[in-house]
Amino acid sequence: MKANNTVLKGLLSCGILASLLYIATDLITAMVFYPGYNYTSQQVSELSAFGAPTRLFWIVMSSIWTPLVIAFGVGVWIVAGRKHTMRLTGILLIVWGIIGFVWMFFPMHPPGTVGIKADVMHIALAAVQVLVMILFISLGAAAQRQAFRLYSIGTIVAILIFGALISTKASAIAEGQTTPWMGIIERISVYLPLLWVIMVAIILLRTQTKHDINLN
Repeated sequence: MKANNTVLKGLLSCGILASLLYIATDLITAMVFYPGYNYTSQQVSELSAFGAPTRLFWIVMSSIWTPLVIAFGVGVWIVAGRKHTMRLTGILLIVWGIIGFVWMFFPMHPPGTVGIKADVMHIALAAVQVLVMILFISLGAAAQRQAFRLYSIGTIVAILIFGALISTKASAIAEGQTTPWMGIIERISVYLPLLWVIMVAIILLRTQTKHDINLN
């Protein structure tokens, strides 16, 4: 039993590790390995775009990040028990990780080099990612207390607002124009679900620890 609980806690901890790894990778890649990259105005996807000097590093780090997300999803599914909303949350987290892996094979082109149509798969996967994130945040919140539900609703609203702001920059990106604050806007929409994952992981780890104490 103790070994199984240790494995389960390890799986749940993967949610924290995955989120911190992604944020750290973004910061390090943008500020250290990509000379001339503007963190505040350029997209995250430009770090893994065709021809980007940081594409290989991003792929390597993504190959670590995505299994961690999938492992966390498995952990959520296991700890959910008969809670159907949490089991669906676990499944959607696994799907989120898988899409992140597939996304590596459909990088964007550097802004201004081609039209938006050339990046149709990249854009489509981004849209699917947003839908999956909203779904797992909604379902995961339904299984938690009222305060966390309000936090989750706020997260979803913020993701939608910043997502709408990103869409207004689409034509400027395609034409290679400058996009002031685009990097910050997009990163807020990306970091919000990652922070939500950290919060859920902490809640589930605490619950599991209390369960272990009661058993002893």
